[in-house]
Amino acid sequence: MNKKHHKKKISPLKKWVGKLHLYLGLSVGLIVFIISLTGTLYVFKDEVQQLLRKEVIYIKNPNGVPLSIDILKKKVSSEVQEKYPLASVDIPLNKYKSYKFLYYEKNKGAWNYFEEVLVNKTVYINQYTGKILGVYNEKYDFFNLIKYIHWSLLLNSDWGKYVVGIPVIIFIFMLVSGIILWWPKNKKTKGSFWFKWKNIQNWKRKNYDLHRILGFYSSFIALLISITGIYFSYPYVKNTFNLILSGSWELPKDKEFGSVKSNSSTGNHVYDMASQKTKELYGNSSSFRIPLNGKNKKGKALQNLPIIVYQQEGKLNIRNQLVFDKYSSKLLYNLPHQDLNNAQKYAHANYDIHTGSYFGVIGKIIWFITGLICTSLPITGFLFWWGKQKKPSKKK
Repeated sequence: MNKKHHKKKISPLKKWVGKLHLYLGLSVGLIVFIISLTGTLYVFKDEVQQLLRKEVIYIKNPNGVPLSIDILKKKVSSEVQEKYPLASVDIPLNKYKSYKFLYYEKNKGAWNYFEEVLVNKTVYINQYTGKILGVYNEKYDFFNLIKYIHWSLLLNSDWGKYVVGIPVIIFIFMLVSGIILWWPKNKKTKGSFWFKWKNIQNWKRKNYDLHRILGFYSSFIALLISITGIYFSYPYVKNTFNLILSGSWELPKDKEFGSVKSNSSTGNHVYDMASQKTKELYGNSSSFRIPLNGKNKKGKALQNLPIIVYQQEGKLNIRNQLVFDKYSSKLLYNLPHQDLNNAQKYAHANYDIHTGSYFGVIGKIIWFITGLICTSLPITGFLFWWGKQKKPSKKK
């Protein structure tokens, strides 16, 4: 007897969800592929750079005490001869690691990354001898280019993030709809949870299983990555997090402290005195950053000297803030991480959650694998659609 094969009935909900999943996927598939690939490549950026720049990051025989920051600043400026002023210096608490002086200047009116970033250089210097160990043009660095493709498709970073954000929002819908489409009526159906290819030769079926099963297993981490991604792009997403975590629509504004020039001003030693005080207060931290050009991230003049202290190497989530008088180096404000509200703590942690570093090396590995799967989904999805269009013609 010939067995009759009946097609499984598809509910109207799954039918419409399937159509939306398909057509939205086709519309943003290429951008999702680019965003997923670049994000995946960026996961281990710190580890790769640590290896490639090992000779300039680490100092073999540190002797004596570090030279004055002003002396080092002049040394860098004279040797690099960049027309833009130094932006900041990163000072590690590990005496075996070199200081990093940073040049960074933007043209906000530009429409693309290459015209927007006027300069982005990192200068590694031996703080004990004043010898410059290496100069890196970060503007054209592989990982920096990957970062800005991921962030804005190399468009202006202020509005390019919205261009990327829209496909990510669509991708979030596709992840949810993918879970709905995957969800089996009978949960005992083993084929929904793993590959059963023992007697399967058809590539279309294998491709479909790759898209469906890998998509399901990666969808929950991918949702977390996507939501933390649009947190950067859209203020209303960040504000929603703020409201849920701390009951306020916006984060508390930074307190303003003005510096007063007087006879007690310390002149060129202000950086060193602020640095010394920072080491006394947060001696167990990883590093801290001091601005050198007198401007904040928005390009406005600073009325004081703010210092950000990073607690752990390779992570941004735990950070402390100090504010010094820029003339006398008097400590005006000290805000340790534990005194922040929940929304502020999350704001600092969002980047680490997005990249997986918040969860350590294991987290990065999981994020990397998830990124690879997300990169494959537009490909397997397209092949599934293309395979359905290429149905073999019936023989007469």
